[in-house]
Amino acid sequence: MAAVSALDGLIHALRRLPGVGVKSASRMAYHLLQHDREGAELLSQALHEAVGQVRHCELCHTFTTQSICETCLDDSRDNSRLCVVETPADQSAIERTAAFKGLYFVLMGRISPLDGFGPKDIGLEKLIDRASDGVVSEVILATNFTAEGEATAHVLTEALKKRGVQVTRLARGVPVGSELEYVDLGTIAHAMVDRRHA
Repeated sequence: MAAVSALDGLIHALRRLPGVGVKSASRMAYHLLQHDREGAELLSQALHEAVGQVRHCELCHTFTTQSICETCLDDSRDNSRLCVVETPADQSAIERTAAFKGLYFVLMGRISPLDGFGPKDIGLEKLIDRASDGVVSEVILATNFTAEGEATAHVLTEALKKRGVQVTRLARGVPVGSELEYVDLGTIAHAMVDRRHA
């Protein structure tokens, strides 16, 4: 009976992952226990170490094992440009492009009144303080293009502009390599509005 409850506990824990339902969690649990116990031990150890060692950077809120992350400590980065993202995963995605060499501020979420998250819950005051430090000359809003992300960008824009901070927003457009007939109409419309000189 204890083995069954331990298995149920594992399945229940795996279901906490985004996009993982009962079937997927069950498949993962059975695979780990039946075919990859060594992998299960590695996963368990890695999770234990990450939970114990990873924390938020005191300056930008991204994940780090130090009080200040490597990006914030990097003297080669442009500290006059601050890119605002919703999560550390969003920051990681931008970093992988190698197109941005400034610093970041991670909101750790987005404004979502239905979920009970307002401006104070995402660190608006800390962002305003950071953006108004006399060093930052441009804040680039890289929140997601969802209803909540757009609302967050609007609130941040209004608050930062009141402080005289220059605010820009990521452009929206047609993905590279795509054909117009297969792109959704909203994306095409935004690409037309956000067009640039050739």
